[in-house]
Amino acid sequence: MPQRVFLVEDNPLIRQTMTEMLEDVAGACVVAWADSEQPAIAQMRREPWDVALVDLFLREGSGLGVARAFMQRAAHQRLYVVTNYATPDIRERCMRQRVDGVFDKSTELDRLLAALEHGDSA
Repeated sequence: MPQRVFLVEDNPLIRQTMTEMLEDVAGACVVAWADSEQPAIAQMRREPWDVALVDLFLREGSGLGVARAFMQRAAHQRLYVVTNYATPDIRERCMRQRVDGVFDKSTELDRLLAALEHGDSA
C-alpha cells in the first residue's frame, strides 16, 4: 500500500511538482493538500495520512503551527518540513516541535525521497 501523504504548500507550482515527484518517483499517494495553517490542521485531523510534508511559510499561518498541532501523533505518522529556509535556527525550532526531518527544497529532495523510502528521521 502506498504511503498516504498530506501536502501543506501554498505555491501551486511547487505543490504540483511535489505531487508528481511523490507519486511518480516515491510511489506515494498525495491524499490531500492545504495552503494555510488552520485548514491544514483541520483536514489532517479528518484525513488519514502517514506522512505530512509541510512548508514553513504558508498563505496564512505557519508550518510551525501545523507541526505544533501534531506534536502528538500516531507512531506511524511522520511530519517533515520542506522549505527554502532550512537554516540551523529553523532546523532547531522544527526539532523542538517534534518534526521528523527538515529538508531544503532546492538541495535536499534526494534526502527527502530516501527518508520516505526508509521511514527515517533526518
